[in-house]
Amino acid sequence: MRIIAGARRGRTLIAPPGNTTRPTSDRVRQALFDMLLHAPWGGRDALEDAHVLDGFAGTGALGLEALSRGAVFCSFFETDRTALAALRANIADCRMKERARVLPASVLRPPKASRPCSLVFLDPPYGHALPAQALAALTPAGWIAPQALIVTETGRDEEQPVPDVDILAERTHGAARLWIWRAP
Repeated sequence: MRIIAGARRGRTLIAPPGNTTRPTSDRVRQALFDMLLHAPWGGRDALEDAHVLDGFAGTGALGLEALSRGAVFCSFFETDRTALAALRANIADCRMKERARVLPASVLRPPKASRPCSLVFLDPPYGHALPAQALAALTPAGWIAPQALIVTETGRDEEQPVPDVDILAERTHGAARLWIWRAP
């Protein structure tokens, strides 16, 4: 696993041993960031100077990729101890400590936000309907900016993660399905 593009391009990321995390593959991350940059609803403004939330962060690959590509700050939520160790090591190795905040907390019970995020990544364990629960907790806590882009990765065969939103893009890559929409 590595950073695909930007200032930290090629930097190797570590993952915790075992099956506690399921990092987003390089191929899926490349496809996702291509969509974010080239879609009519995206563009450079979607990434540059963005405040990012990486919920269910695991290794932090999504948030670190965004930082490498010009996001100004990323808040990473993770609860697993082994994943937290890998996440902190990846942030240090990418020399992004000053642009990152690791919250050893669940996005299902987040603290109050100091600043809302304009780009939100939610890559939870598949098959547990966690994206809707996470957004229901993050929104009143002030983490989601109005019109924020929300990106969710689910299993290939899962239904739309949050009903009653207008999906901007949906793509399937192997076992993963990406969903992108705007917050109200």
